[in-house]
Amino acid sequence: MKNSKETRTCVGCREKKNKKELVRIVNSKEQGIIVDINQREQGRGTYICKNEECLKKAIKNKGLSRTLKVNVSDEKFNEIRGVMFD
Repeated sequence: MKNSKETRTCVGCREKKNKKELVRIVNSKEQGIIVDINQREQGRGTYICKNEECLKKAIKNKGLSRTLKVNVSDEKFNEIRGVMFD
């Protein structure tokens, strides 16, 4: 990892990776919790690997809720899963 500005930590597995390898999830004031495909939305964001195991870990350890500073419902987790893997 050459540049620390390009690396982010996955909230599921806690591994540092290039941010282009990760999916950004944002808590936006206007839209609520969304998957930020282009990684350009404004709001509090967090990163997660593009695999279902990391998403399951983030749900289990409440990593998304903690980093986004908002309670993430089961319905929202299912919506995030649908956007990431469908």
